[in-house]
Amino acid sequence: MADLSQEEWEEQLEKDENAFILDVRTPEEVEEGYIPRATNIDIYLGQEFLNELEKLDKTKNYYVYCRSGNRSGQACALMNQIGFKNAYNLEGGFMNWEGEVVD
Repeated sequence: MADLSQEEWEEQLEKDENAFILDVRTPEEVEEGYIPRATNIDIYLGQEFLNELEKLDKTKNYYVYCRSGNRSGQACALMNQIGFKNAYNLEGGFMNWEGEVVD
């Protein structure tokens, strides 16, 4: 797992042909806006969250975010434990995001 600054995350994401953006916030938080092309799987779903992760392609590079960077850090650690090679946590999360947002 790597914690990337907002700048590093966005730069790396732009160049990555194998990128998958994962939003681990609650549906209520997602309603406030999200990063384009993000797929939402709520980390608070517990076992169901793990079940959903298992359905994902482990060869992709995952760019993970939440509201503040805390839950997404936990999600990245979990992903590494179950065999994901590349999970990048967005430091500061969505509340510090200055890139494009879908309302």
